[in-house]
Amino acid sequence: MSTPAFDRPVRVRFAPSPTGPLHMGGVRTAFYNWLFAKRHGGTFILRIEDTDRTRFVDGAEAYIEDALTWCGISPEESPTQPGQHGPYRQSERGNIYAPLVQQLLESGHAYKAWDTPEEIQARRDSAESSGTPFQYDAASRGSMRNSLSLSKDDVAQLNAAEAPFVVRFKMPANEAVTFTDAIRDAVTIDTAVLDDKVLMKADGLPTYHLANVVDDHFMEISHVIRGEEWLPSAPLHQLLYRAFDWTPPTFAHLPLILKPAGNGKLSKRDGDKGGFPVFPLRWVDPATGNESNGYRESGYLPEAFMNMLLLLGWNPGTEQELFSLEEAATAFDLNRVIKSGARFNPDKAKWFNEQHLRSTPVSDLVPNAQALFATEGADFNADQTSAILEMMLERIAFLEDLKDATWLHTSPTEFNAKLIKKRWKDDTDGILSELAKELRTVTPFEADPIEAAFKAFLERKELGFGQVLLPFRIALTGEGGGPSMFAFAAFLGKEITLDRLNKGMARIAQQRTKS
Repeated sequence: MSTPAFDRPVRVRFAPSPTGPLHMGGVRTAFYNWLFAKRHGGTFILRIEDTDRTRFVDGAEAYIEDALTWCGISPEESPTQPGQHGPYRQSERGNIYAPLVQQLLESGHAYKAWDTPEEIQARRDSAESSGTPFQYDAASRGSMRNSLSLSKDDVAQLNAAEAPFVVRFKMPANEAVTFTDAIRDAVTIDTAVLDDKVLMKADGLPTYHLANVVDDHFMEISHVIRGEEWLPSAPLHQLLYRAFDWTPPTFAHLPLILKPAGNGKLSKRDGDKGGFPVFPLRWVDPATGNESNGYRESGYLPEAFMNMLLLLGWNPGTEQELFSLEEAATAFDLNRVIKSGARFNPDKAKWFNEQHLRSTPVSDLVPNAQALFATEGADFNADQTSAILEMMLERIAFLEDLKDATWLHTSPTEFNAKLIKKRWKDDTDGILSELAKELRTVTPFEADPIEAAFKAFLERKELGFGQVLLPFRIALTGEGGGPSMFAFAAFLGKEITLDRLNKGMARIAQQRTKS
């Protein structure tokens, strides 16, 4: 696939607000920006949009950076990795916005409004009582308290008194605003349905609409790749670029990530109800102490988490489902991002982890597996841990699943009663006792010789495979499923295998007697 030529260097940004933990939808937005930058040799930027101080949450910014690092998509420019286009927190860029607000006021693209929140709410209540929704727009601005409706003397008096005001954009009346979206093609929205958005708040801080346009311009952002919830704001942003006589970036609005049922945007409540995380990392709310689980703490590999997000809204056009970050960056194309919402499937997320876990080199997994076993009181060395992983990787979805297989390090004391009742016959003890004698002669006590001796024993005794293997497994593990019993016996060693077999038969005999 050829790389398209752009008229300026590719620079993209992820611009979250530090108002809480980063939702997986936000991670996907960051990921698609990162992929696009990598695909086109560009720069990925993290900008923190923290001008809404009423919603600021301590620790949220650090959480965002930690999450991106865990996901493997750290930015080239950020508050902690500054470049030449900083600062990278909007709260530190205040001196940039005021002159531009003044420019919009002088050019007639914006105006001051002195309406109090109570006055606006009264108008809204009055309109709703008559069945007509209210919005501050071209139709209503003339009856409100602003620099367009008030006399010059009234405006001068308000300015002299330093009365609190906001600055609103003067939305053109009845104009069709059309722009090309890289995902949705031509998008047209009539300004008649749009309100005069506040650009600067009464505290002097810019709103998102002004700050993000200004920052994108001065940070030389070439492509704005963001969620579709910002699509209704795109006409205003286009008009702001026109008002400043700036060249707008290319816009691309990503589809929503939907609930597993497919109806509505995926939320934390859905995760709580369905028992799956919606945040990349564990989050503890500093205000309440409430804890939300993360994909990392749930045992997901970052590669699996990102692979899952990759295909929640993007189609490679092939049958390929498993991608490394490098493969994804090579293949990614905005033209293959879908327009409709992408339904999240928790089972598919687990499947991705299974696949990436199995493709991870065993040596890379050994340290974490050793640490996990240590918490269970099992002191396995690296070679033993490697052997366990070789046996078990095809049977687990998460490394944590190894904790459920206590028989890996501890002789079972409980045995599957249903299986014993169904498969343990009167002659089973005798058969296993003879098998024990056979196994004692196996040298070396390794998987292949053990399997060969086992099969020879069955043939000589004219016994079925399941007739012997399942009871052998139950006696050694207490369960009816697991890895190759020949590999597991070799892992235990001859003496432990025979000891478990004898003790298992004795305990099962007691269990059968009680039942």
